[in-house]
Amino acid sequence: MNIATRLARPEILALESYSHASWDPTLERLHANENPWRYTGDNTPAGLNRYPEPHPLALEARLATLYGVTAQQLLAGRGSDEGIDLLTRAFLMPGHDAALICPPTFGMYAVATRIQGARVIEVPLQAANGYALDEDAVLAAVGPRVKLLFLCSPGNPTGSALDPDAIERILRALAGRALVVVDEAYAEFAATGSFATRLDAHQNLVVLRTLSKAYALAGARCGAVLADPSVIGLLRRIIPPYSMPTPSIDAVLAALAVAPLAQAQLRIELLKLERERLHAALAELALVRRVQASDANFLYLECSDAAEVMSRARDAGLLLRDFSRGRYTPGGVRVTIGTSSQNDRLLEALARP
Repeated sequence: MNIATRLARPEILALESYSHASWDPTLERLHANENPWRYTGDNTPAGLNRYPEPHPLALEARLATLYGVTAQQLLAGRGSDEGIDLLTRAFLMPGHDAALICPPTFGMYAVATRIQGARVIEVPLQAANGYALDEDAVLAAVGPRVKLLFLCSPGNPTGSALDPDAIERILRALAGRALVVVDEAYAEFAATGSFATRLDAHQNLVVLRTLSKAYALAGARCGAVLADPSVIGLLRRIIPPYSMPTPSIDAVLAALAVAPLAQAQLRIELLKLERERLHAALAELALVRRVQASDANFLYLECSDAAEVMSRARDAGLLLRDFSRGRYTPGGVRVTIGTSSQNDRLLEALARP
């Protein structure tokens, strides 16, 4: 029995997916109730009056190459958020099942789970240990109703990568019992390798990737779920047809050509250098108690006066993310690594007497 059949909601397993209009770009289209004329000013290659490909096969093939998986192991969607939503809808039975999260972490895991009417179980990261994973507590909390375990690595908002060996042990311990979802939204900025290389070894492993961060495509809204083909096949039943807009598909394929990819890699290295420079400078400031070591494109600060930090940044024309009122992030502020001039403006504002 494959992992999807073992863990998915029975009604999703029995679902007959929507039958979309045929896709044959070689023929003139009189079958999908589209407008035959473009709107004035539409200069897109395919025309926005036409629906995009129901499931973008060329895009998924390119993403599979980028992430080193097969096309059968990948589903493209609108950022990581759509992948999270699809997983909760496919595997969490309302009023019965649960997802486990490790706060502080990305808020959409809990939001999607609660929208689904399922329970959220929290096992906090160990703040005193650099926001490390509490492996024993996680395994102890996974009861028979926990179907999804969300692990963000590098973490958001902390920036720290989780111990790969700990994740590996958790995967083995939960084989056949729960899906372990490793969110690698910031993996390109980290030294640790991707868990995508371990998909063949773990049927219960799901990896989330996004083009929003490292590839400068946040506005295109493109991400991917990487998983066992049985999981991907199940998610295909419930993702809406035409999920990826034509301009997004075109933008992603252009951005993943050779020259833009080379530029992206150079900028990743530049951001990493700026991250280290900013970390060292922020650690010397009176308003900052601690700067968490980061494997992402941001820094997490524990501040003595978060409100003052936010206020000074605003005065300098800069917007930071305030986490200081969170249960697990008292005094916390997240700073995205900007250009060198933006980073200099921030440092100058926070260093004022």
